[in-house]
Amino acid sequence: MARARKRDRLRWSKLYTFSCFHQPHTDEAAGPAAVSGSPVGGPGFSRIVHCNNSILHRRKPLKYPTNYISTTKYNVLTFLPKAIFEQFRRVANLYFLLTAILSLTPVCPFSPVSMIAPLAFVVGLSMIKEALEDWRRFMQDMKVNNRKVSVHKGDGEFEFRHWEDLCVGDVVKVEKDQFFPADLLLLSSSYEDGICYVETMNLDGETNLKLKRSLEVTLPLEEDETFKDFRGVIRCEDPNASLYTFIGNLDYERQVYALDPSQILLRDSKLRNTAFIYGVVIFTGHDSKVMQNSTESPSKRSRIEKKMDLIIYILFTVLVLISLISSIGFAVRIKLDLPRWWYLQPQNSNKLDDPTRPALSGIFHLITALILYGYLIPISLYVSIEVVKVAQAHFINQDIHMFDEETGNTAQARTSNLNEELGQVHTILSDKTGTLTCNQMDFLKCSIAGVSYGVRASEVERAAAKQMASGAADQDIPVQDVWESNEDEIQLVEGVTFSVGKTQKSSIKGFSFEDDRLMQGHWTNEPNSNMLLMFFRILAICHTAIPEVNEATGALTYEAESPDEGAFLVAAREFGFEFFKRTQASVFIKEKYTSSNGTTEREFKILNLLEFNSKRKRMTVIMRDEDNRIVLLCKGADTIIFDRLAKNGRLYEPDTTKHLNEYGEAGLRTLALSYRMLEESEYESWNAEFLKAKTSIGPDRELQLERVADLIEKELILVGATAVEDKLQTGVPQCIDRLAQAGLKIWVLTGDKMETAINIGYACSLLRQGMKQISLSTTAGDQVAQDAQKAAKESLMLQIANASQMVKLEKDPDAAFALVIDGKALTFALEDDMKNMFLNLAVECASVICCRVSPRQKALVTSSIANP
Repeated sequence: MARARKRDRLRWSKLYTFSCFHQPHTDEAAGPAAVSGSPVGGPGFSRIVHCNNSILHRRKPLKYPTNYISTTKYNVLTFLPKAIFEQFRRVANLYFLLTAILSLTPVCPFSPVSMIAPLAFVVGLSMIKEALEDWRRFMQDMKVNNRKVSVHKGDGEFEFRHWEDLCVGDVVKVEKDQFFPADLLLLSSSYEDGICYVETMNLDGETNLKLKRSLEVTLPLEEDETFKDFRGVIRCEDPNASLYTFIGNLDYERQVYALDPSQILLRDSKLRNTAFIYGVVIFTGHDSKVMQNSTESPSKRSRIEKKMDLIIYILFTVLVLISLISSIGFAVRIKLDLPRWWYLQPQNSNKLDDPTRPALSGIFHLITALILYGYLIPISLYVSIEVVKVAQAHFINQDIHMFDEETGNTAQARTSNLNEELGQVHTILSDKTGTLTCNQMDFLKCSIAGVSYGVRASEVERAAAKQMASGAADQDIPVQDVWESNEDEIQLVEGVTFSVGKTQKSSIKGFSFEDDRLMQGHWTNEPNSNMLLMFFRILAICHTAIPEVNEATGALTYEAESPDEGAFLVAAREFGFEFFKRTQASVFIKEKYTSSNGTTEREFKILNLLEFNSKRKRMTVIMRDEDNRIVLLCKGADTIIFDRLAKNGRLYEPDTTKHLNEYGEAGLRTLALSYRMLEESEYESWNAEFLKAKTSIGPDRELQLERVADLIEKELILVGATAVEDKLQTGVPQCIDRLAQAGLKIWVLTGDKMETAINIGYACSLLRQGMKQISLSTTAGDQVAQDAQKAAKESLMLQIANASQMVKLEKDPDAAFALVIDGKALTFALEDDMKNMFLNLAVECASVICCRVSPRQKALVTSSIANP
């Protein structure tokens, strides 16, 4: 009997046409032909998984590894040989080992213990330290391996097992806020349409939730009992390190279904905002993608240790020279003078001082001299260094100033080999979003129908104004920002000022907007109230979020893929357009001020959704309103939206562009909003093309979907723009200021505009009073034309040369320079013929801000600094 439970009624395949991701199944006769052109079954795609029948994978030929993982360097058998090898990779230890062996010979001038004991102490201490650090890794592995997860044991019953006992083919049930124990194929979830939210922070560092969805055919597997007779075969790619790709198919109920990355849940990602999911294990242990990306624990050696090896070579060379001179002199004296030294009884001399064989005596003396002068290379230094490293690691672990109160975690020095590197950091490279900022968005301002709304200043505005106001008089360069005076007030809109000294906090999370013209329904009195209505509806409808009711308070919360969407929905609610419900194909909005009857519930039928991604930089929803009109709602980056505007849709473009620039200078994240009315015939024709593209199977499917999307996302009418604030992390300006005082150079790589980046630089103390600013930019619009490209490079090279000359001629030893460069200029600056000039200038600057940079450029800059 199926146990009763509350289900979230949501059919995404119809709602957002997410069925485009669910490949159409074939009839039995078609079989694998359903995925014709797929490499499944070929080289590199030979893995076979028998769902709910894991015993088949425990024996050959399908004997897959267990889910046990180990990240340690050593084990019981390999510790001694590997640890000894690691210790004697050090040149000094090799030398001390050599002298310890020689000390056992008769030519040694003192007891062997005096040479062997220090060596044993140094090597033993280092090996104990390695063992303790590896033991900590082992305990962390055990903690992970001993986590428990619910696994189907048969007859529709589940039991808890340790992660390490999981096998390929097992069906598992993962509950909210639990980590996935292996790489899983999503079968179903607590949502009726088989969607779930996943946090991949441990994989890619991103805190934004990712949406995963199961195949429609496995949706009935929604209770424990339904797995009693569940059988299926997965044929897919072999284990690999690619986190964002997956190729395979599911043979289930005599039909074949194509699989893609949207159905795969990776180990070490976490289930969020979803009560539970069912999944089948595909990759276990070291076959999982996260472990495929991991490397063996390396043998880390600091730069000081490597430099000490060089010093040892030099000292050893000096030692050999001294010993050679000494032994040659000894041989000469033995041959010429020893026969006359009757008191030494030369007739009874041994081979160590035999005048008849002076060369042999000289060789023996060479060994004696090497041991006797061996203290030229101080073994006590290594003893001291090892003791200090262990003590430092302990102090780091116990440092109360490095304790995170929010998570309750302390700093962990997993290896003490690199302690001294902490004092040698000279450059810090940082992103902005999520690093300098909190990645928690607050709706702050907006531009609607060419009118800017929102009178509250952003944190960046306040901090930058304070910095510039306090230091404008001392600046050697003119300040060309929106704050050009030393007054404590910032002019925001006509007749409205904001006091810099004020600190205002919103009581509503995600909403810091303040403007009486839009609040409490006053927007209905504005001249362009119809555009305001469209703006608010776009905020409330154009998204992929899900409303959830807090059972304790009854308040609505929104589970969105990005914090921006959550802020938009909170803003729409505060403006009187509350998104509160989804059904299989509709969005329901409570509108407060659009009719004389008070609050009105309106239904908007969602016809299609074209998702946002980093390539498209826009998102589109096509919906049918209560008047049976088909409306396309689109939001995205301003440059993308402006390129798709109709001739009659550019009425507010100049004013909106001006406002977007102002918002950017204030450090705000902006999006442009637009719409388009569609004719029924036009939509039907386009939808047929869209259905054809989304049901196609092959490598060009994404290109077809992009082409079809471009056919409808045009002739748009601009409505306005949003501006949300991503607040700075607590203590960022103070932290950067202290790092600068310590002499560290800080680079910030961001995709923001140059004006935005400069103002954020002031807010974060990257740009400080008295600092001289160098700006590098190029006006090359089209970098395809050879002449334009050449002119841009020559201009940039001249700018770099002039800036370098200015830095060299600076006589003030305390003068600090800040370099600001945009993405286009950086493209030329990183080319081989200009790279060294740029880097030589950049390393002379205390702060470097690279704005409008792509992820690839961030990687190039980082590698250039690390390996100049």
